[in-house]
Amino acid sequence: MTDDRQCTIRDPFTIEGTGLHTGNPARLTARPGDPGQGILFRRLDLPGQPVIPARIPQVVEVQRGTTLAAGEARVHTVEHLMAAVYGLGIDNLWLDLDGPEPPAVDGSARPFAEALRAAGRHPQDLPRETCRLSEMFSIEEGDRSLTYLPADRFEVTFTLAYAGNLIPPQTVHLVVDEDRFYDRISRARTFGFVHEFDMLKEKRLARGASLANAVVVNPDGTCMNPEGTRDPQEFALHKILDLIGDLALIGKRLQGHVIAHKTGHAYNCRFARRLCQLHQETRERKPTGMMTYEEIKTILPHRYPMLLIDKILSLEPGKSAVGVKNVTGNEEFFQGHFPQRAVMPGVLLIEAMAQVAGVLFLSQPEHKGKLPFFVGIDRVRFRKPVVPGDRLELRVEVLKVRGNTGKVAVEARVEGEEVTAAELMFTIV
Repeated sequence: MTDDRQCTIRDPFTIEGTGLHTGNPARLTARPGDPGQGILFRRLDLPGQPVIPARIPQVVEVQRGTTLAAGEARVHTVEHLMAAVYGLGIDNLWLDLDGPEPPAVDGSARPFAEALRAAGRHPQDLPRETCRLSEMFSIEEGDRSLTYLPADRFEVTFTLAYAGNLIPPQTVHLVVDEDRFYDRISRARTFGFVHEFDMLKEKRLARGASLANAVVVNPDGTCMNPEGTRDPQEFALHKILDLIGDLALIGKRLQGHVIAHKTGHAYNCRFARRLCQLHQETRERKPTGMMTYEEIKTILPHRYPMLLIDKILSLEPGKSAVGVKNVTGNEEFFQGHFPQRAVMPGVLLIEAMAQVAGVLFLSQPEHKGKLPFFVGIDRVRFRKPVVPGDRLELRVEVLKVRGNTGKVAVEARVEGEEVTAAELMFTIV
């Protein structure tokens, strides 16, 4: 896929089968899409034939699969189909369904990939949009994590591990291009343990699951399917397939190395949302006012471990500033706060916001070389704990300045959600 133009399919096609979770007959028809429209699902069985964009804001459920919605209309278990669409380099497509779920086919993405290849790829006149960040970020929770590293191509490293080692740990690294996707990733089938399928069916899920569309692992770790696995690393490869399908909901071609450890749909979609947010911030960010960590050190007197901001995203002298603190598990304060559950101390959240305010004022020529000191803190609110893996966006807005004293409103956000806010009074000496 060296062409940087958007693509659709040349010819329509239809696939029929059974829905994995509903167990109902399912019919999918793929039709060419217009340039720039993206991937659109259409529920032909519902009044008005509602359209559901295959985009991350439409995700409403991530239990054992990814569900999209627009209004009351839903499409369940889209990840295998979306992985095939992404892996085969299709940007614009109509996906017409006569029910709430695509066919499960054989539990992999290979039948979809075969149909897309047979339909042919038709280049269009609009350039492809890409999603590439200039810096790494990660989300972590317990032993689960997803990390993005800047790269000029799309790579995935996935580590799969289960308690008790019924399935031996597997780690797979792949550069995701069309050939590798088709040859290895698309063949990997959905899998689960016998007790999981029993539990899912009690919840009225996986009603269409069978040995024809899923790999079932016995309590002793053996494979119930007579044919066994298709690849020694089929389980990790299927997790990569799911990850690609969820990341395809970004709606852009991803450039970067994604490192995943024991993640599923909920984590994948949370990661995709964060990628979208950071990409949008990068596009909107103005170069004026930005400062690197080293540039911050020329303004603030603080040093490790008390320099708590990593960069300044924007700065409007005398008015406002936005800074960033990437919270990692290696922070010294997590050794004692708390060993069993790492939470960033509230006083350090206040300090981090104050340091952004310090950069805002000490970057002015008349304050160069001076020191900022607190004289008061008011209206403090702590709304949500800050933990390893969070990226703090620290916002400062000037409320009042008189001589060497002033008052600012400060706010810390994680993934767009406010976690801390306050008003700080200070003096510069």
